[in-house]
Amino acid sequence: MNTVVAQAPGRINLIGEHTDYNQGYAMPIALEERTTVRFEPDGSDTVRLTSEQDGVDAAFALPVRPGEVDGWAAYPAGVLWALAAAGHRVVGGTIRVTSDVPIGAGLSSSAALECAVLLAMNAAAGTELELLEVARIAQRGENDFVGAPTGLMDQLASLHGAVDRALLIDFDDLSVQPVVFDLELNGLRLLVINSNAAHHHSSGEYASRRESCARVALALGVESLRQVQGVDGVLDRIDDEVDRRRARHILGENQRVLDCAEALGASDFRRVGELMNQSHASMRDDFEITTPHIDLIADSAVRHGALGARMTGGGFGGCVIALVPEGELGRIGEAIEADIAEGGFPAPTLFVARAGQGASIVSVGATFVGDGGDPRILR
Repeated sequence: MNTVVAQAPGRINLIGEHTDYNQGYAMPIALEERTTVRFEPDGSDTVRLTSEQDGVDAAFALPVRPGEVDGWAAYPAGVLWALAAAGHRVVGGTIRVTSDVPIGAGLSSSAALECAVLLAMNAAAGTELELLEVARIAQRGENDFVGAPTGLMDQLASLHGAVDRALLIDFDDLSVQPVVFDLELNGLRLLVINSNAAHHHSSGEYASRRESCARVALALGVESLRQVQGVDGVLDRIDDEVDRRRARHILGENQRVLDCAEALGASDFRRVGELMNQSHASMRDDFEITTPHIDLIADSAVRHGALGARMTGGGFGGCVIALVPEGELGRIGEAIEADIAEGGFPAPTLFVARAGQGASIVSVGATFVGDGGDPRILR
């Protein structure tokens, strides 16, 4: 079996938070930052893992089972467990991981790792899968092995990403529609402000939001909140105030995603900014997944000239994204840093994000596919 190199990007969600597991809409972009996996199969019944970022090595025997691996190694172990459970071949060998996707920042470093590992394993084993099946296997590994009850958005964004394109995802039929997102052409940049306050998807707070949405759907007699999208006054039937606010965020967020796609189609970036601000307010007030630290960053960005700003990711830390005029990038960034320092919070990390290519096989043996290769080429 040949050595395989595969890569997969992180993602930023432009708008549509916690809508994926409610069969709603979201609009992420794949990042240029990515995770690269070099898999050297040896035909054994052991997988050895190394990470250049933290220098931590791990190993597990095949077949691996939930509960046998923890820490960062649980993500590759989980997707290989899910791959085997789906009836596909898994072989032993060494997986070497390098990445420039920030960890714990809400930019889906876990999904990037999962997708890169799956593509590499499938290529080495000669398994050909559709992208949706790869995404589902990755999600099952994260849900049932790691214990993080996430939806499919992260994996779909990592697999389907395209340069200067956002991805309008409909989680009812799992369709992915590219939307032009060429900020440079419009004199804008997407500024990412990493709060350096790590968030944790597997925490009870994330799970409680999902449970709240499920309770509302059950009370309304539907399988998901998507089925009552656009029904006037439907949430008046929900007695629990907290559950009602949680569901109000989801239904409002779905509409904001659709409105944002329409605004992007018309190059109406002021409207896009307004929708980002509305989304953040809903996450803060109705879904209650922001923090004072994150709220300060979003507010600071808008006060100093961003068209819009919102938290991105599952919540309780992570990153804020801001739509910023290119000529104001330095000034606005410095003003945000000053406000954060005055608030007594840790210094942030700022960078400019651009929509990048999705996951792909880079090389198999001596055959070079290239960073822009088709992720379905498993040769």
